[in-house]
Amino acid sequence: MNDNEIIGLYFARAESAITETDKKYGAYCRGITFDILGNREDSEECVSDTYMKAWNSIPPQQPKNLGAFLSAIARNAALNMRRNLSALRRGGGKAEDVYDELAECIADKQNVEQQFDDREIVRILNGFLGKLGSEKRIMFMKRYYHFRSISEIASEMNISEEKVKTTLHRVRGKLKKELEKEGIEL
Repeated sequence: MNDNEIIGLYFARAESAITETDKKYGAYCRGITFDILGNREDSEECVSDTYMKAWNSIPPQQPKNLGAFLSAIARNAALNMRRNLSALRRGGGKAEDVYDELAECIADKQNVEQQFDDREIVRILNGFLGKLGSEKRIMFMKRYYHFRSISEIASEMNISEEKVKTTLHRVRGKLKKELEKEGIEL
C-alpha cells in the first residue's frame, strides 16, 4: 500500500490505517527508537505512541512524506522517553554521547537539546546540510538524527571507523563556523 492510500485510511478513520502503517514503517520506527533507547520494550512503547500521535494528527494534517512524518514523531517520542528515564536514573547512553559531541558547536551541553530544537538553528542546520556532499550529509544524519554509533555508520557505509570519526569532526567544525557566522552564540 502506498503512502497516499495509508493517509486516506487515516482520513477515513479506518483502524486498518495503523496496521498498514506498521506493515510499511514499523521496522523503520522501531529502529529509530531502539537506536535512541537501546531497549526493545521502551522502543515498542514509543512506536505505539507514534501511531497514536499519527492517528490524532491525521487529519487535519496531511503529511507529504509519511515516512519522514512518522520518523520525526518516533524520534521525538524516544528522546522524550530518554529524557524522562535519565531524570529517574542518571547514566550513559547514545543520546548523551551524541549531544556531547554537538556541544562543541552549540553552547553548553545542559541546554543542547533545547537549543537544537530552536527554529533559527534548525533553519541554519538545514541550509548547512544542503551544502554538504551526500556522504557527509548521510554520516551526519545517521549520527546526530538516528543516533547510530561510529561503528554502525562505518559498517553501513562500508568505510573505516577512522574515516567516520574524522569526517564528523570536520563537519562539526564547519557547522560551528556556520553557526558563528550566523550570529549564534556558542
